[in-house]
Amino acid sequence: MAARREPVEVYLDLLSQPCRAVHIFLKQNKIPYTLKPVAIRKGDQRSPEFTKLNPMQKVPVIVDNGFVLTESDAILKYLATKYKVQQHWYPREPERRARVDEYTAWHHTNTRPHAAKVFILEVVIPRMTGQATEAVKVEKAVTELNGTLDKLESMFLKSQPFLCGDDISLADLLAICELMQPLAGGRDVLQDRPKLLAWRSRVQSALQDSFDDAHVVLYRLRDKAKL
Repeated sequence: MAARREPVEVYLDLLSQPCRAVHIFLKQNKIPYTLKPVAIRKGDQRSPEFTKLNPMQKVPVIVDNGFVLTESDAILKYLATKYKVQQHWYPREPERRARVDEYTAWHHTNTRPHAAKVFILEVVIPRMTGQATEAVKVEKAVTELNGTLDKLESMFLKSQPFLCGDDISLADLLAICELMQPLAGGRDVLQDRPKLLAWRSRVQSALQDSFDDAHVVLYRLRDKAKL
């Protein structure tokens, strides 16, 4: 008789881009999970209990039948493999899987830091200091992000509807969560980019309610930024 599998314990803060990606993936693929909220703004990640799970004091973290795993890229690929989800997420065929790995390797030094920097300058620093960031610093960050967006259009979306082919993959999930983040400050970084807007629409259609559910906190911040 097979041992009963417990739901995956998942430690998240939905204001975190990688956490949203993991949350969407779990819901979209109907993987049983128990949500363990970690409020970064309150310093929950520095608690002794959480530090024992992840000494780096970062989210997301999962615990799957006693197996503890950190880092969103590793978590998503583990879940896709362990729970045998549909192939398009993380294909078994070597060349198609390599395309997903190619993007996720590039993602961590391009899409993620460049989108996050705009968010930090326009949202985090003003909230911490009570003062707006110097416009020249924001402009520089936006320029760097635009370089990344150019590459997404010219390389990854040059001749296909999703970043790694004809179907949504982990690459699209990680990318969209990062590119949504500047919305918290009222900035839609895809606004004047028809190709990327069409891609975002395809991703949202593929994810349906899972997408909006994960972005409720971000939408709330966006609406406040408009006031």
